[in-house]
Order: sequence, then structure tokens, then C-alpha cells
Amino acid sequence: MIIHYWMPFFAPALGFLARRIRKQTGAKVIAITHNLIPHEKQAFSSILTNYFVNSIDGLICLSTSVLGDLREFNKSLPALCIPHPVYDIYGAKVTKEEGLSHLGLDVHKKYLLFFGLIRKYKGLDLLLEAFAQVKTPDLMLLIAGEFYEPISTYLEQAERLGISGSVIFTDSFIPDSEVKYYFSAAEMVVQPYITATQSGVTQIAYQFDCPMLVTNTGGLAEIVFDLKTGFVCEKDPVEIAAKIDLFFNSNMATGMIENIKLEKHRFSWDTFVKQLIVLAEKV
Repeated sequence: MIIHYWMPFFAPALGFLARRIRKQTGAKVIAITHNLIPHEKQAFSSILTNYFVNSIDGLICLSTSVLGDLREFNKSLPALCIPHPVYDIYGAKVTKEEGLSHLGLDVHKKYLLFFGLIRKYKGLDLLLEAFAQVKTPDLMLLIAGEFYEPISTYLEQAERLGISGSVIFTDSFIPDSEVKYYFSAAEMVVQPYITATQSGVTQIAYQFDCPMLVTNTGGLAEIVFDLKTGFVCEKDPVEIAAKIDLFFNSNMATGMIENIKLEKHRFSWDTFVKQLIVLAEKV
């Protein structure tokens, strides 16, 4: 049996099911683990995670940082680190012009994309600080996702920094049918995360051949290769701004896109399943 696990809230239910299935059927239980330690502090999270980890036979970690977290709870549990495959469920890439037209965006502008649910650990405030220092003309920041905290905080920050006219806030969940338009319209995806293990956004960017800028935290630098498929920066607005300007004022985009196409095979579903079977044979 394969279980997905990503937060302690589900540990009692999933741990109970795993223990019961192992006892009554003799089946082996493997967890595919997005996170073991939550991004935001939660009461009893360590106790709950410990209960779940000791209910299973093996574990797949989507980043080495999660593999390191695992050893805080169980030092001998069979485990492998396998990056999440590319998300290929959002349809084919469209032309940039079609993406911009569908979203009602100015075709004469260039766009950075910050995508996904907006939560504190994703560093949108850091990105706004950086964007205020970017010198590239006609550049817009497109923030596409639902806010899990007050949007007013970021609206006020953008106003204070004098960049309100260059930042687009959607504040809505992006349905699957719309994802391809955002990634096709963007020149680069930006993930200035403060903390992270891994992120599905990078794997969506791979699917749509979109270069990425990520911060050097968690497992993000394991997926994005600095100066090849994007940039890996420290959590510093000055450095982030400089890399954004470098991207738009050099000929790096074409090379990065070609490198992304070459690297995709590392994140195929076939590769993921073959390694999962390797783990299953060990438990």
C-alpha cells in the first residue's frame, strides 16, 4: 500500500490505517512524504509524526531535507530520496501571446510569475523587496494564487515600495485548466521561499519549459541547477534583484530553456516508479 503524507494533522488516521492493514493483511506500507515537519508550528506535531513514521515499512522522501528530518524520528526505516516527477496534467504549453491574451495581460510587457497558495514561508514579502530594486524596464510581477493570510499586508508593502503599478495580484485559486496560460505567459518563475522541503511549482515549471529562480533552502537547489535551468539565490533581495536583471539583460533564457528540456527525463514518472519498486523490494 502506498500512502501520501504531508502534514501531522493526518497522522492519527493514516497511522491507524497503516498499522491495521499491516496486521490484518501482511501487506507492506510505503509512504510518499512531501513534508515531515510542517512549515508552520503545530501543537503535538512531533508526537503525531513519530506515530505515523513508526506505522510504516518504508518511506520515499521527495528531497534530502525530508530524508534528514526522517532520521530525527526513525534512524533505521528503509527510505529513498526521489524527486517528484514533472506535473504533466495541465495540458500542453501554449504560445506566450496566447497565454497573455487569455489572461488579459499587456503583450508589450515581460512577466515574472509567483505561483501557488500564498503563505508566509513562501517569501512574497522578500520578492516584493527585491522587485522594487529591479532595473529591467517593462517588467511586471504576476502573483497568481489564493492568499492564506491578509492580502492587505502585501498591497500596503507594494504601495510603500512604489511598485503597485507593476504588480498584479489575483487572490484566487487557479484551476487546473488555467495553469498552462500562466506558465506559458511568464518569462521566469520566482520562488523566494524562506523555508522549504520541495515544491510542486518547480515541477510545473519544468513541464512548461520555464526558467526558475529559487532561494537556497530545503530541496529547491536539488531541482533547479544554478545558471543551467535557472538561478539559486540566497534569501537576499539585492541578490535576487541582480539575478532577475541578469536574466533579462543577457542571452541566458534560450540556453536555460534548452537545459530544462534535457533535464526533464530525470523527473519522469517511469524513473520514479522504478525507484519506488527498488524500495518496495527492500522492505
